[in-house]
Amino acid sequence: MTGQAAAPSLSVIVPVGVRRAADMGALYREYRANIAATGAKYEFIFVLDGPRPEARRALETLLREGEDFTIVNLTRNFGEAAALTAGFERASGGTIVTLPAYPQVDPADLRKLLAGLSTADMSIGYRWPRHGNALDRVRRSAFHGLVNWVTGARLRDLGCGARAMRRQVLEEIDLYGDQHRFLPILAMRLGFRVSETPIRQSAQDRHARIYRPREYMHHLLDLFSIFFLMRFTKKPLRFFGMLGAATFGIGAVLIAYLGLDRLLLNEPLADRPALLLAALLLVLGMQIFALGLLGELIIFTHARGLKDYRVEEIIQYPEAVAASDSGSDSVPDDPAASPEMRATTPPAVTA
Repeated sequence: MTGQAAAPSLSVIVPVGVRRAADMGALYREYRANIAATGAKYEFIFVLDGPRPEARRALETLLREGEDFTIVNLTRNFGEAAALTAGFERASGGTIVTLPAYPQVDPADLRKLLAGLSTADMSIGYRWPRHGNALDRVRRSAFHGLVNWVTGARLRDLGCGARAMRRQVLEEIDLYGDQHRFLPILAMRLGFRVSETPIRQSAQDRHARIYRPREYMHHLLDLFSIFFLMRFTKKPLRFFGMLGAATFGIGAVLIAYLGLDRLLLNEPLADRPALLLAALLLVLGMQIFALGLLGELIIFTHARGLKDYRVEEIIQYPEAVAASDSGSDSVPDDPAASPEMRATTPPAVTA
């Protein structure tokens, strides 16, 4: 924090996880110097995702030296999404910046990242020029190609932890699991404007990225959940109904074929595994369809509390505003007589 009594307008959240170790003192000083250069009042919030003794000692040393920031220590490793949420709950700025706890981007380009908010609600960095071997390039291209094909987005670096956003973005998005990686996609789903800002990759970000097969499976499952959230959150019957109808249809066609084969060609059915497969597909199709119906009933029951839209502004004629303020239901007879309109920004709406 800058140490002034006024509330900060910029909150910087740095989640410290298990991925990589870094010199927290040097990293904080670089971040702070470039954030301070913007002239905005700021605060830093470090979230330790579980016991991180080395990082905690380094940060406490900075506090004893007179630095002003907040440390949030979680009881165990909950994941980066939970760490970001814990930091946001203690942030007071109208603009939220998330930064990685290791050298990933050039801190000198943070000003460019914040400048992206002049035309968007969320500005995400993508590292360019990007370093790495041929395997890294193929892996990144395959992952982002699949994400863009599934979601319809056009993003190039979802792995970059440098992001700037208006406070309302995190107020309207519930993060859990590993969804922090898909935060820009979730924001686009709610109608927020998302822009990408090219920022230089840190000279220290040169380590080989080798992930276990389990990591790739986790990312694939996360992508499937994002796809479902974007397309079928309020209409689960469309997803489960199509899947169930397709499964039931295959089983019905197979049953019809076996029936005609028995009636016309007198082929026995007792020793044919296809009969069991057809019956299984019929029952499975009905169960999947019923699951979609159950989801629709749940959505219908809670529909009053669910909103999948955002209101950016409300434009009214002055007479209509005055009438609504006075409690009158009257409408001006001649709207053209008062061409001036007033635009108001509504409060945040929970999606």
